[in-house]
Amino acid sequence: MPSAISSEIRARLLVFQKNEITEHHIYRKLARVTPSPENSDILLRISEDEKRHYDDWQQYTGVSPAPDRLKIWFYFWVARILGLTFGIKLMERGEESAQRNYAALLETIPEAEKIVREENDHENALIALLDEERLQYTGSIVLGLNDALVELTGALAGLTLALQNTRLIALTGLITGIAASFSMAASEYLSTKSEESEKHPLRASIYTGIAYILTVFILVLPYLCLDNYFCCLFWTLFLALLIIAFFNFYVSVAKDLAFFPRFLEMACLSFGVAALSFLIGWVIRVFLGVEV
Repeated sequence: MPSAISSEIRARLLVFQKNEITEHHIYRKLARVTPSPENSDILLRISEDEKRHYDDWQQYTGVSPAPDRLKIWFYFWVARILGLTFGIKLMERGEESAQRNYAALLETIPEAEKIVREENDHENALIALLDEERLQYTGSIVLGLNDALVELTGALAGLTLALQNTRLIALTGLITGIAASFSMAASEYLSTKSEESEKHPLRASIYTGIAYILTVFILVLPYLCLDNYFCCLFWTLFLALLIIAFFNFYVSVAKDLAFFPRFLEMACLSFGVAALSFLIGWVIRVFLGVEV
């Protein structure tokens, strides 16, 4: 039988134990709704590991805490909406800070190191085996997002000063953006088809086109809702920054990449082009005498 432990150590173990049973239920729920048999099997194996770790800690705590139902619901739907790999890695990232506290248990519970090592190594290996389509086409999504952000923020900034009419700016921006999304999707189709890649050309073009056109509608939205064109431009740039932040956070979690350098590069490109286009709009309006 395990030796007696202090109330402080027991309290920490109860937190770890609750996390284990919560993740056990999350993985099991995801396994039930995952269409890929291979991914479902991986999730079930991780779920079983979590339950075994829960039972290991139960030997020391002597109780069986209930899972966190809110956390189960949250991570289940995050994984369903934003992707299996993203949801799981976001959940595991959230547990990293808690797992650092395991070191404090080693003097009292020597077996803790082995349990934690087995858990991390095994789960990381299994998570790496997950095969998700949307991650295979991340490059196509990046192409659509980046092109739409750079081109349309620049176009809207230039049109804002040149036209000074929110409805006319929105109309011009939508026509320009939608036409550009079809062009970009066609280019991605031809590019992917000419490469030796596992990506399907049609799917790659669809991912690029959808990412582009969604970005277009989000950026044009302020011009459809507000009357002050400078206010519209501010909200468009703010929404562009949010899109850049969200997408780079998504990629940084799902593909284990650094967030800030990618975010800074993308933001500088988009806002740099927007500033240059705004200046061009001013030049056209003032020096060429263009009035609308």
